[in-house]
Amino acid sequence: MARKSFVPGAALVAAAALAAGLAGCSGGSSSGAGAADAKSGDAAAATQAAEPGRYQTLPEACGLPSRSTLHAMLPGDGQRLSSADAEKLYAGQADITYDTDRRVGCHWTRETTEGTRHLSLDIQRVVSYDASVSDDDKAQGIYDGKELAAQIPSGGADSGAPTPSPSAKDKGKGTTADGVANAAGKPSGKATAAGKGGKATPGAPSSATGTGADAGGSTAPRVLDGLGDAAFLDDKLATADSGVHRDVTVVFRTSNVIVTLTYDQWSTDKTMLPESQELQDKARSLAGELVDSLSE
Repeated sequence: MARKSFVPGAALVAAAALAAGLAGCSGGSSSGAGAADAKSGDAAAATQAAEPGRYQTLPEACGLPSRSTLHAMLPGDGQRLSSADAEKLYAGQADITYDTDRRVGCHWTRETTEGTRHLSLDIQRVVSYDASVSDDDKAQGIYDGKELAAQIPSGGADSGAPTPSPSAKDKGKGTTADGVANAAGKPSGKATAAGKGGKATPGAPSSATGTGADAGGSTAPRVLDGLGDAAFLDDKLATADSGVHRDVTVVFRTSNVIVTLTYDQWSTDKTMLPESQELQDKARSLAGELVDSLSE
C-alpha cells in the first residue's frame, strides 16, 4: 500500500488552529475575571441598597386589642350581653383584603338604646421597590400624606400647655380646632341643637383640668409624642338627622407599618355631645397597646 505524502502546509494550519484555541481559552479566563469584578460590583451595590423595614408580615388584626380594652371601649350603657353575643361582639369582623401580609383590618360595633360606638383598625405594611428608598422612608412619606390630609397643625405636638383662652369676642362660643370644644379646650358634654341637621354648640365652658388626653388637657387635633416613630390625633364632631357623632382618629407609624385607629360614638340625643376627653383617652390607650403588640 502506498504511503500518504506529508503536506507541510496542513501542519501549519493545524498549528495555527491550536494557537487560536489556546488564545480563546486565555480570553475566556480574562472574561471570567471581568465577570468576577462585575459580581463584586453587584455585591457593593446591594450593600448600598436601602435597608428593608422591620416587619415582613402582619398579625391578625382582630386579635390585637385585649378583651378588657374592647370591653371598656364598647360599653353597653347598662345592657348585659349573653355569652354568645359577647363572644361575637368582641371577636370583631375582619376586613377583606387581597394580601394579609400587606394589609389587614378589623372593626367592632356595639349598638345601644342611647347610641352606637364603633372601633376600626387598619394596618398597612409598606414595601419600597426603589433600592435607594428604604421601607421606613417610604412609610414615612405615606404617613406624612395622611397627616397633611388631616390638616394637623404644624408644631401642634403634646406640650403640656393648656389651650389658650379665647378672646372676648369668642367667649361663650366654645370653638376650638374640632369646632365643638369649650373655651378651655375641654367639652362640656352638653349642647343645644341649632335645629334639624344643624350644628351643635356647647353649653357653658369649664376650665381644663390638665389631665386626660395629654398633660395640658388639650383635645385639639395634634401631633402625638412618644407613640411609635410618628403619630397624630384628629378629633371631629358632626351632626346628622339621626343624631350627633364624634370621630377620633389616631394614626401612627412604627418602622414600615402604618396603623389607623378610628373610634367614634353616635348619640341619638343631639343635646348630649360625645366627650372628646373620654374617646381620646381610650383611643390613645389602645394605640399604645398596639405599639407594644407590634414590637413583640
